[in-house]
Amino acid sequence: MTATNTIAAPAHSTGAGSTNDTSSALRFITCGSVDDGKSTLIGRLLVDSKAVLQDQLANVSKSGEADLALFTDGLSAEREQGITIDVAYRYFATPTRKFIIGDAPGHEQYTRNMVTAASSAHAAVVLVDATKLKWNVDGLVDLLPQTRRHSLLVNLLRVPGIIFAVNKLDALGDDATAAFAKISEALQAFAKQAGIAVTATIPMSALKGHNVVEATPGWCGYQGPSLLALLETLPVTAAETDVPFAFPVQWVEKFHNSADTSQGRRVFWGRVATGTVQVGDTVSIHPSGQTAVVAQVVNHARVPGSVTAGHGAGITLDREVDVSRGDWLLAQVTPAADSDDEFADTPKPRAFAEATREIKATVAWMDDEPLVAGRVYLALHGHRWIKAKVKRIVHSLDINTLQEHDATEIAPNAIGHIELALQEAITAVPYAQSRVLGSLILVDTASHKTSGALLLS
Repeated sequence: MTATNTIAAPAHSTGAGSTNDTSSALRFITCGSVDDGKSTLIGRLLVDSKAVLQDQLANVSKSGEADLALFTDGLSAEREQGITIDVAYRYFATPTRKFIIGDAPGHEQYTRNMVTAASSAHAAVVLVDATKLKWNVDGLVDLLPQTRRHSLLVNLLRVPGIIFAVNKLDALGDDATAAFAKISEALQAFAKQAGIAVTATIPMSALKGHNVVEATPGWCGYQGPSLLALLETLPVTAAETDVPFAFPVQWVEKFHNSADTSQGRRVFWGRVATGTVQVGDTVSIHPSGQTAVVAQVVNHARVPGSVTAGHGAGITLDREVDVSRGDWLLAQVTPAADSDDEFADTPKPRAFAEATREIKATVAWMDDEPLVAGRVYLALHGHRWIKAKVKRIVHSLDINTLQEHDATEIAPNAIGHIELALQEAITAVPYAQSRVLGSLILVDTASHKTSGALLLS
């Protein structure tokens, strides 16, 4: 089996029912291999968009020239080593839009930080350093492993806007146009094989500013918009409003002094994961299996009214039900009746997501030790912690060939397929249908480090 049909394939069902939103703040990350110019690109965006004050510019200037990477590499270890270790967020705005930038590290050992940033991003700019590639060869150019790994990860995490930015072309002089053509060809071939929908491929110089904020028409044969102009048109990740209602309870607020016994006296707070909730909806509580009717819904400001996916809500039920942090409130659906059996009983309503203790998932492994069968981890689903045992390692992905192969372990920073057995059942749906219901994280029981990100199949 090839990875094109499994691990590297994009999620065609986005679960997004709303229209494209290009007015809200765009959260995007810069990623790619080590020293590809990610931090420098962010510095260039901040400076050229006039988002930096004079005293800030003076603090990062050496010998009269600004070291643009220092705007995001703020840790002392980062400045000493000249690398990015943690994800740094910066904010800036243009007359058209607001932006939140995440500068992800390029080193393989910090892949977990990159995955954390990508999990909440609306777009990803994957930088490719033209000076590191042997572009003047016959056939396709060999891309760096981290370029492939980061591209696969942002695609797996369903980041909707992926841009390839070929950087440092100014260092190639007259060969820049030929180099960009060859590298673009390799990127397009890789994206096609991996099933990655690429928004654009842009030639760029973060150091000089070519095609970053202002377009440089004709440079490297490129006639398209600048990176910033393209980012201003990208939509944010749409809320999953076309999936039935799901709500992970984060906090329970109690009103012991309330004299109203016509409804429950507790408010369940959290963020609506999918769908919409309104008064009168019948919900199923997991894991207890009880049902209740929504008596009151308020938003984060305690204003009554329906609340949609992606927004905070406080929900009061029509009766007292045992619900705690980590429980789920799920919409009830009625299964279709068997039209061939006229004597069949009418199906009873049930929660739209069925509970299961056996799951199959794609894993992005981020621990320092390999993942092997038999290990037990803590798994977080929504706000609920459960124990999970690795039953079987199914496949591991070769990021260079995009082929899956049988394996007995998943190496650090690798991607693969696994099967898990859970101590308690969870209500889960594929990650292609819902990001919240279809994802878990694995945490080492001894070190409490985040070990892996699971995307349910």
